[in-house]
Amino acid sequence: MIELADTLFKQPEEIPASVKARHIETIRAMLKRENAVLIAHYYTDPDIQKLAEETGGCVSDSLEMARFGANHSADTLIVCGVKFMGETAKILSPDKKVLMPTLDATCSLDIGCPIDEFSEFCDQHPDRTVVVYANTSAAVKARADWVVTSSIAVDVIDHLDSLGEKVLWAPDRYLGSYVQKKTGADMVFWNGSCIVHEEFKSQRLSEMKAVYPHAAVLVHPESPESVVALADAVGSTSQLIQAAKDLPNKQMIVATDQGIFYKMQQAVPDKELIIAPTAGTGATCRSCANCPWMAMNSLENLAQVIESGDNEIFVNPEIARQAIRSLSRMLEFKATQLVA
Repeated sequence: MIELADTLFKQPEEIPASVKARHIETIRAMLKRENAVLIAHYYTDPDIQKLAEETGGCVSDSLEMARFGANHSADTLIVCGVKFMGETAKILSPDKKVLMPTLDATCSLDIGCPIDEFSEFCDQHPDRTVVVYANTSAAVKARADWVVTSSIAVDVIDHLDSLGEKVLWAPDRYLGSYVQKKTGADMVFWNGSCIVHEEFKSQRLSEMKAVYPHAAVLVHPESPESVVALADAVGSTSQLIQAAKDLPNKQMIVATDQGIFYKMQQAVPDKELIIAPTAGTGATCRSCANCPWMAMNSLENLAQVIESGDNEIFVNPEIARQAIRSLSRMLEFKATQLVA
């Protein structure tokens, strides 16, 4: 059972069931015709996640999305998420066509880390290993030594610290601070943040914990430090889903984008999931636990893009050549972990 906090954003208008069914059947047929596969992030519409599952696609975090697309035999990858995810898919699968339901879906972390300013910041710290979060443009990835996702950020930085390397981290300062506290590494930070996770407030979360005293609190590390301090589990989207399974609590207060509830509820059908509030002192509720760009992915524009072939992702070949190095380090590091 999903309980909505009183601060939850106004739900988009539901399309008629007959229209939804028509879109779904159209998409299914075209996926077969075009030898295409759906790759969807946990934060997209549950209808899109369900369709990806049912058609042999992937619903996952950004790391597994990247790995899945690179390893799949499809000629066309349909990436349902935000633009940096489509760019990453194209860099790792240059011979495949990569389409997205919309090219307008971006990310506050990507927007807040423009390549010219970021390059200047890197030049100011030439002795540091440059590590960037996946939520960045292809050009920023090309400037970096490593790309990481939240699921392996701590492990990668711990590894670099063990080698005596000093780190320049970008763009999310909250995730960077969390990683530094976990590893003790020498790090300097770009000043970026996610508009969804920054809106979680410790004041309201504490109030909700009082209402649900037996609930576990699950928090994404892109959240402010005061929110992370209240968590029973901190981690990436996939790690939070695993935590919901592992923790004995029957109620979970979840502080990340509410799109995760589709897969999390599948994992723990007998548990109650509660959306953490985003209001509190200083809150603007710009996001209210829902990424406005992820919400741009819909069944309607998904059907349109498969039919038309529009919204194809292209990456400058030279940028792609440089970015593949930092992305490959991430994938190779993860593969090493899996073998170990």
